[in-house]
Amino acid sequence: MTRLHSPGFEDAGDDAILAFYSGNKPDSHGRKIEEVWSFNDHQLESVHDYIQWLFPLQTRSAFNPAAPLLTERTIRTFRASELLISRLKQSIEIMLKFYGLESLEGEDGNLEIGKSPKFSTKSRNWLEPGNHNHLRLTRIMTSATLLGLEDYSRALYASLKELMREYPNCFSAQTAEIWREAAAGQS
Repeated sequence: MTRLHSPGFEDAGDDAILAFYSGNKPDSHGRKIEEVWSFNDHQLESVHDYIQWLFPLQTRSAFNPAAPLLTERTIRTFRASELLISRLKQSIEIMLKFYGLESLEGEDGNLEIGKSPKFSTKSRNWLEPGNHNHLRLTRIMTSATLLGLEDYSRALYASLKELMREYPNCFSAQTAEIWREAAAGQS
């Protein structure tokens, strides 16, 4: 059993999120994080009970009430652990790829998220009004902000704002506001 060791990483103990993210214990369906990371696009789209484990929040999910919630201890531990942050980045990158997006270094050296070469194909999964992936994107931004990856949250929101301008009929004003709040850490 591999344990993560880095400054600020405490033993996961009874914290299900830390145990899952450290690779020490599975989620409530018996899947280790590496298995979830290896999901293909069909699984990422059709399986609905993994997203709460990859991107935990402080509020209970109506779709997966068995998923654990973030505690202040969990948040502090993530923010202090380079290894946990690295694993959270890996989760984000997997989802970006699924959406047809990719992270890039901008001209100013800051993180940017833009369309990948596969965007036109991959966006068919979610680029439509009221799609459940809009909720997932909110969860990703909210969780990233809580756990210390505010730059990813802001970059994803900036990318989504561009997509809302380019495809205005695919997003509601309510979705736009929820995403703005998620990226700002207000949700």
